[in-house]
Amino acid sequence: MSQALLSDETPVYDLVGVGFGPSNLALAIAVTEYNAQAADGDALTAHFLERQPEFGWHRGMLIDDATMQVSFLKDLVTLRNPASEFSFLCYLQSKGRLVDFVNHKTLFPLRAEFHDYFEWAAARVDDQVTYGHEVVAVRPVYARDTGDTGDEVVAYFEVESRTGVGMRETVSWRARNLVVATGLRPNLPEGVTRGERVWHNSELLHRVAHLEQDTPSRFVVVGAGQSAAEVTAFLHDRFAEAEVCSVFTRYGYSPSDDSPFANRIFDPDAVDAFYLAPEEVKQRLLGYHGNTNYSVVDLELIDDLYRRMYREKVLGTERLRLFNVCRPVEVVQTATGVRATVESLATGERTVLEAGVVVYATGYLSGDPLAELGELGPYCLRDEQGRAQVDRDYRVRTAPEVRAGVYLQGGGTEHSHGITSSLLSNNAVRAGEILRSITDRVSPRAKGVTRVRPRYAVSGTVSG
Repeated sequence: MSQALLSDETPVYDLVGVGFGPSNLALAIAVTEYNAQAADGDALTAHFLERQPEFGWHRGMLIDDATMQVSFLKDLVTLRNPASEFSFLCYLQSKGRLVDFVNHKTLFPLRAEFHDYFEWAAARVDDQVTYGHEVVAVRPVYARDTGDTGDEVVAYFEVESRTGVGMRETVSWRARNLVVATGLRPNLPEGVTRGERVWHNSELLHRVAHLEQDTPSRFVVVGAGQSAAEVTAFLHDRFAEAEVCSVFTRYGYSPSDDSPFANRIFDPDAVDAFYLAPEEVKQRLLGYHGNTNYSVVDLELIDDLYRRMYREKVLGTERLRLFNVCRPVEVVQTATGVRATVESLATGERTVLEAGVVVYATGYLSGDPLAELGELGPYCLRDEQGRAQVDRDYRVRTAPEVRAGVYLQGGGTEHSHGITSSLLSNNAVRAGEILRSITDRVSPRAKGVTRVRPRYAVSGTVSG
């Protein structure tokens, strides 16, 4: 790895964000609103790095009729600042659709519309973000503490990103605080590799666009959650002559629990209760309320799929087939498509499905954010189970010599902060809490840095 050179002229940002999805977008907005009211000299300097060439959020699943599963009031700002000019309602007003949306009488806008709202908000803070930059290393930067001990401390971090043709150009940034929001990664069962005919649902629309001239006669969809059901309905609609086989280990699709009391698990106050709870209680809460989010489907969509199946049975043209209490035991790509062998968990009977495409709607994983921090990782503390030790303000606990801050959001904190950690529900409030944590701490600038000594070492990759 080439070394990115630093000079005394390299600016030091109060905050550098890695990744620019909804989590760090909400933080960028919070910074903008904070600076608008800050006294002279108190404004916070912040910059965000995103590897994508432009803002994008689950573009592969922006199905035309798919709706959000959270209220529009849980947008980027409202629960933190109801008067914000960055709210979804202000977006609707700017688009001339506010009255139309009110007449629509829904709390759940189209997913495509909410994505457009995100893009609208991102464009208004684009002075804080640099796209097309992949963060590849984070290194501690030591400086002499001018306090009583005069010890060397980690005053800030050197963040190295790559950009340009072939990602060969390196750029370095300095950060007093690092906010890591690299999002979730598509999860595939062990041994499954994505290819031209084996997809994860996150790439659905991108892949489907290339099938128009070669329409498969059969699709296989693996999974029992909302995405799996949406993919099944989408393919069934899009390819009117094709058979769609849905494979899952459950007896049927399970409805999501969006009742008012259950939804309180996503409230900001619920984060406090979860964080303070003993470990055994945390595990119980995750188990009790997993059906608010994991491997569950909106009841309306379940009913729609059942109606389709029943209608086809009546008409004698069964294109929608459900292989319940089943699992795929072998998926082999062939010269003409994919051969999927499906096994019944009840009887052991196996069915071979010759398909054009197999789509895995098997969720996402957050990964280990500390392992992605490269040389900085060993400075971050872990608990007995190897998970990041994270304070209530989402700041990672670090070695005593580290004065700079590392924050996690959008993943990697479910064990400490609960189900809402990687979801949109608490996005606005979490951004405000992280911002307040940063602004409430004494800036290293007040301590006086007398000497900068970057340490260079080959580090792991941190993807923006």
